[in-house]
Amino acid sequence: METVVESYKEKVMDIVRSAIEEGMSYEEYRGLVHDLAKNRSTSGPEQLESLINYTELNDRRMARWDKTLKISEEIQEKLANLDSNLDFLVLTESWCGDASPSLPVINKIAELNENFDLRIVLRDENLPLMDEFLTNGSRSIPKLILWDKDKEEVVGDWGPRPSVATQMVEDYKKEHGKLTAEFKQDLQMWYNRDKGRNVLEDLVGLLTLK
Repeated sequence: METVVESYKEKVMDIVRSAIEEGMSYEEYRGLVHDLAKNRSTSGPEQLESLINYTELNDRRMARWDKTLKISEEIQEKLANLDSNLDFLVLTESWCGDASPSLPVINKIAELNENFDLRIVLRDENLPLMDEFLTNGSRSIPKLILWDKDKEEVVGDWGPRPSVATQMVEDYKKEHGKLTAEFKQDLQMWYNRDKGRNVLEDLVGLLTLK
């Protein structure tokens, strides 16, 4: 007889499989964000001016990251030689400020290995999936889920921020209680200075230790 735990695990696996099948490619997602920005709109149910402005900003940021992101030959070779057969499933929204520097890095990694595939879904259209991968009880994005296509199981997850940025956020919240607009601007400046290195370090570690 199937146990409750086994039944729950199979349910989660079905949700992940379905999201991978229905997910967008990176190119499709970039096209969606660009079109939303061009039409003064945003993903998700709330068409707030602030979210529309973030969508426009993220479209420009991702375009810049796609052109300027550099990965060393050593890391490229390490990633290309990994024998894991993985789907990279990412939950995000067009307005998400932490996604704009992270998604281009995830995409570059996926492109380096023929056994890696990246699929992207919108959080608010996939809440059952999101609720299986909460961060400290919240629906924080972006969230990367690693799916082993051979084992048919989730073998890791990452997000919503790289490790250094996560520590910055935790330290600021501890001192000030909540994140301010000024801090969020400082965080984006840190992302610009970091040039994707921390995201890359985190993900290379996750992939090689998997």
